[in-house]
Amino acid sequence: MSAEKRLFAQGRVRWKRFAVIILPAAAIAAILIGLTAEGAIAANISVSGQQFLVTASSLNGTGFEQFGGQVTSSTAGTQPVIVSAIRSATLASLCQQVTVGPLSLRLTAGGGTTPVSASNLIVDASSLAGSSATFHNIVIGQDAGTLTQDPGTAGTTGGFGEQASSVTIENLVQHTWLTTAGTFTLPGLSLGFGGSCP
Repeated sequence: MSAEKRLFAQGRVRWKRFAVIILPAAAIAAILIGLTAEGAIAANISVSGQQFLVTASSLNGTGFEQFGGQVTSSTAGTQPVIVSAIRSATLASLCQQVTVGPLSLRLTAGGGTTPVSASNLIVDASSLAGSSATFHNIVIGQDAGTLTQDPGTAGTTGGFGEQASSVTIENLVQHTWLTTAGTFTLPGLSLGFGGSCP
């Protein structure tokens, strides 16, 4: 075999061998990405050094879990949080407000007939309040590591947890470090500086 043919043979891609190696790796990566998006695997996120305010005139959710946790910030250190996970949620008249330097940045959505909707919603908050809350099929005091509603997350084994098949909270007010969701749909989105959440 000539030197030119040997060089050509060494540089060829053997597609069958390549497929045998790359396809299983791609499948595993896709599964991990999907599980992370669904909240089944927690993404390692360092939160910013400040919380943001979230309000809604009402929150309705199915597949609800709640347990204690913590978040870490490079500026605020480790902070205790209430982790609320909801498989499917709608929020009417959503408002989010955060201070950016000397200004207040405000986001609003879902103020019309179509509410904000989210799937696999996970909120790490320092406080949560409402004018009323209704839970269906609630279990309080369950081991946080054994929660079975399906937002795709659970707490530390042995920790305190609760779950319910559905939840409704009126006039929600939440101080939040981190919010993640598989999908987050914001009809009537408005984002700008100035103003405050009700």
